[in-house]
Amino acid sequence: MLRIDTIEAIFLRRGGEQYSGEPVTQLQHAQQAATLAEAEGADDELVTAALLHDLGHLVQDLGDTPSLRGVDDLHQFIAIPFLRGLFSDRVLGAVQGHVDAKRWLCATRPGYLQALSADSQRSLVLQGGVFDAAQAATFIARPGAQEAVRLRLWDDQAKSATMLTPPLAHFIARARRCALC
Repeated sequence: MLRIDTIEAIFLRRGGEQYSGEPVTQLQHAQQAATLAEAEGADDELVTAALLHDLGHLVQDLGDTPSLRGVDDLHQFIAIPFLRGLFSDRVLGAVQGHVDAKRWLCATRPGYLQALSADSQRSLVLQGGVFDAAQAATFIARPGAQEAVRLRLWDDQAKSATMLTPPLAHFIARARRCALC
C-alpha cells in the first residue's frame, strides 16, 4: 500500500511524462480528469478516483506509448494493490472499471468509438475490444459501473493542451479527506 505522500511524490517525479499519444502530460491528464469530476459535483472519493485512474501507468515503466508496440499495460489493475487499504472499494472500483467502461461505451453509445483518440482506439483493441451485448449487460449491472462510466467520460475529456486546473496539492487534500488511514 502506498501512502498519499508517496502518491504525490510519484506524480511530481513522473507526472511530467507525456500521456501516451495525447497533447498533455500524465499529471495534466490526472488533474484535468479530477477537475472535470469536481465541476460535475463529484464527492471526494470520485474526484480522487479521477485523479488516480491512470496511476498504474506511473508505477511501472514501459516507455512511451506502449500501445504502439502492441502492449496492454493493464494499468487499471496494476495500481489496485498500491491503493488497497488506503482508499475505499468505491475508489478502487472506479479506477479498475474505467477501461471496461470504455468498452461498454463503445458498445452502447453511437459515435463514441469514432470520437476516441487514436491511442484510445489502439489500446481498446489490446484491452479486449468493444463489448458484445452480453458483456455490456454484465458490466453495467456490476456495483459501481455507473461511476466507472462517469470516470471514463472525464478521462476522455481530460486531454486538453489548454485546460486550466487547480494544483496537485488541491486534489491531494481531497484524497486525504477520503483516505481510510
